[in-house]
Amino acid sequence: MIAHDLAANIDQLRQALEGANRPAALFIGAGCPMAVPNAAEDGPLIPDVRKMTEILCERLRDSELSTIFAKLEAVLEVDGKDDADLEYMLSLVRALKDVAGKDTARNLDHEELDALDEAISAQIVTLAEPELPRKKTAYHDVMSWVGGASRSIPVEIFTTNYDVLAEQSMEESGVPFFDGFVGAHKPFFEVRAIEDDELPPRWARLWKLHGSITWCRAESGRVIRDYTATDHRERRLIHPSHLKYDESRRMPYLALHDRLRHILRQPDVVIVSCGYSFRDEHLNEILQEGLQRNPTAILYGLLYGDLDSYPEATELAGRADASNLLLIAETEAVIGRERAPWREVEDAEAIASLPGVRVEKAIPCCELGDFAKLGEFLAALSGAP
Repeated sequence: MIAHDLAANIDQLRQALEGANRPAALFIGAGCPMAVPNAAEDGPLIPDVRKMTEILCERLRDSELSTIFAKLEAVLEVDGKDDADLEYMLSLVRALKDVAGKDTARNLDHEELDALDEAISAQIVTLAEPELPRKKTAYHDVMSWVGGASRSIPVEIFTTNYDVLAEQSMEESGVPFFDGFVGAHKPFFEVRAIEDDELPPRWARLWKLHGSITWCRAESGRVIRDYTATDHRERRLIHPSHLKYDESRRMPYLALHDRLRHILRQPDVVIVSCGYSFRDEHLNEILQEGLQRNPTAILYGLLYGDLDSYPEATELAGRADASNLLLIAETEAVIGRERAPWREVEDAEAIASLPGVRVEKAIPCCELGDFAKLGEFLAALSGAP
């Protein structure tokens, strides 16, 4: 029976990330904020998408929009999407708005759809706005590696999260970064600055693929970053629907997705994802196409818990053209398209000393899918205490 060598794969990951002249990128998904505890209440600082969806639904059912939200839930039930998350709901509402115009679509008129758009966006902003604790967190550990590495090629960070935890941790860690916005008072999104990419390599790049709670659309139509905005109506540019957006409204997302395609074309690029469940079909398509076209690229998908919890990821990694997508889970992995458990070890003490590894009855377990453990691993690479 085939089995994978956990120690060898962690060593390969370490060597890949230590290469000063090798392109490297991090892909931070919705599971990463779960690694930061909430000091005010029991639970994570920001819940994952599933929990955020539960909270959003409860709040809308108890709000003045309960009747309107019930109509949306009826549409989801008819479509067989009872388990739809908040991102799907927001995309559906915006698609129906485009269809309805000033009329009605699926028993929802344009005013009701507009109210749902505003309410869902406002709830997402509320749920994703907590700030990092000032003390050391997993984000600070990760950014110690981002800022501590002496590299000829900048580290690029991609995230599907709306929060500003990455920005806060880089600022507090003294890591200079560029996120596509230029200016001081109300920075504006500048596509040419992304395309030209002439900043020093010590500046990290941060690309928010689903937008941010700080992104707004100014009256001029320009996309700006504004931490002080309080009007949620069509101002918080979060989650593109990939449906019927006009070109100007889609532009931030198109440019940032192109940036993901760009990094996937780089020779020998190594991308490490954490907290990403591979459930976004659009992003999966970009990743799959990029890995297929560039056989020298490698993507390490670090997964929290059991591999069985990630059917989309295992299906993607098992394809004939996906040998450079490696899934690293707690007790199993998919490497070279082969799904297998970790090999038993003879020297449990030696492998247990590796960051992000524990051993149970001679069976090694990988914990790097936990963002906190990945932070410890990267901090150790940078030599941070």
